[in-house]
Amino acid sequence: MSDDTTTDLSIFARALGEDFGRLQPQLQRRFGVGVAAGYGCVGSGVMREIRKGPWWVRPFLLLGATRNIMFPESGEDLPFQIDNYPYTDGFGRETVTFVRTMEIGRGKRRRFDATMIYSEAAGRVIDYLGTHQHLAVDLGLSVTAEGGLRLVSGEQRFYEGRIAFRFPAFFTGRAYLNEYFDEAIQRYVIDLEVRHTRFGLLFGYRGEFSCVFPEVVEVAGALKPYREELRE
Repeated sequence: MSDDTTTDLSIFARALGEDFGRLQPQLQRRFGVGVAAGYGCVGSGVMREIRKGPWWVRPFLLLGATRNIMFPESGEDLPFQIDNYPYTDGFGRETVTFVRTMEIGRGKRRRFDATMIYSEAAGRVIDYLGTHQHLAVDLGLSVTAEGGLRLVSGEQRFYEGRIAFRFPAFFTGRAYLNEYFDEAIQRYVIDLEVRHTRFGLLFGYRGEFSCVFPEVVEVAGALKPYREELRE
């Protein structure tokens, strides 16, 4: 396959290779979002459960909320929307937004922002978390026997100006995400947990949603990070 043909694939198709074809067709459409494809994906539905870990996790979740990285609230049956739009960032990299907006009640919303790229050097998807891309996280992607998508986070790195360091494994949680299309209800189902190897659950959510696939002309600035990070 030529390089030109490869770059026409979505970042997820490039990361998964031939396994991308094993995804359930509706997931292939959802994760086929890309600049060459010319469409985005907007999902709307209900978070059946948003959960968090013990009381001492709250300060870290509050800190993360200042940069739209997790948040301290929990609840059930909360409306949400996820916006996946492809664009080319200021460094010329194909990027896909993963902006999750949760209606948590009392007139309050929370956002969980991420932007993803495919790293040619690493051969994997890199997930930049938050409004300023301070955190870069390696993502391991695989396809389940049922055609769902499995995501497991790996090494995490912090970047700010001249500051750059890798988080020791003990000080980080690992994200485990499963997403599949439920044929019975004709909706996508997502289940995420962020867990620590010693302390257990830190944050998680489980929900279901339906999608529309709008044509992409220009991505709204509100969905993009305030700052872009070149370092992977």
